[in-house]
Amino acid sequence: MNRSGVPEPSIDFAPKHYICRRAGGPLELDGRLDKPFWSRAAWTEPFVDIEGDLRPRPAKETRVKMLWDDRYFYVGAQLEEDEIWATLTERDSVIFYDNDFEIFIDPDGDTHQYYEFEINALNTVWDLLLVKPYRDGGPPVNSWDLSGLRTAVHIEGELNNPAADNRMWSVEVAIPWTSLRECAAEGRVPGPGEFWRVNFSRVQWRVDIVDGQYRKTVNPETGKPYPEDNWVWSPQGIINMHYPELWGYVMFEGEGDLAEFSLPADERIKWELRKLYYRQRNYYEAQGCFCDDALLLMQGEKWVIDPLIETTRSLFQITAAAADGSAVLCIREDGRLWREERVT
Repeated sequence: MNRSGVPEPSIDFAPKHYICRRAGGPLELDGRLDKPFWSRAAWTEPFVDIEGDLRPRPAKETRVKMLWDDRYFYVGAQLEEDEIWATLTERDSVIFYDNDFEIFIDPDGDTHQYYEFEINALNTVWDLLLVKPYRDGGPPVNSWDLSGLRTAVHIEGELNNPAADNRMWSVEVAIPWTSLRECAAEGRVPGPGEFWRVNFSRVQWRVDIVDGQYRKTVNPETGKPYPEDNWVWSPQGIINMHYPELWGYVMFEGEGDLAEFSLPADERIKWELRKLYYRQRNYYEAQGCFCDDALLLMQGEKWVIDPLIETTRSLFQITAAAADGSAVLCIREDGRLWREERVT
């Protein structure tokens, strides 16, 4: 049972979206994105701070491209950088102790059973599966691996050499659907016109040059390195990547399609259910019980849903009608959100 509060992000609900086109042929991985394979893919918007407009724009640009075919989901990232360094060489190390690039994927959008991937400039990988977000009790499964994963890193400059003419580093990742389908709806790959929830993060540490080597900048008041910067594709409104409800929408395009994305009405309903989940968890932390008064949780704001709340001493479930009336959308105390078809 989760008795802790859950911070409510300071952000309007407006996740980024991306139309992921079909790849035109196989990918020969070398870490470079300036080859014909990637010419079919558009760049994402440059990354922003994880808190969005609450913080300044990142000083160094990061952008991503995506493609897909019957075997892989492809991600290419380009990270502008004049300080290219990495230290970790063992797979499943805590890669964000170095500067890194990260991928997060929630195939069915219920915020449970999702994937995290991290890579540094040494091409060292950490891949794990999250049973639930940490706020909901986790746990992370560090022993889980993306079987068949292929990665490559290209460096425009020189690794761990502050004297080099460093410009950027880039990453190519090919993730097999055979691994990703494990947490997907119906255990299958996405079809044309369907979307998955995806986000990307870049961890960036302050460094000094000491004896010709990069060293993390130490805060003299604490004796420890300054906190890292977190730059992301779709902002979270909070310094926490494990809010999958705020990740972007990646829509998979079919052969020859000219797909367009518009936010489905049910996604707005899901967001309002999610806000009630935050407030229920925070209410419990303060009061020692869950609230069965929807109006109290809604705080006089304008909502599109008319929720039904059911509570026990240790559980709650909140439901609201789907946009077309054919189903209800539900969320419970551990954050899982799902759809139930109405019986006619």
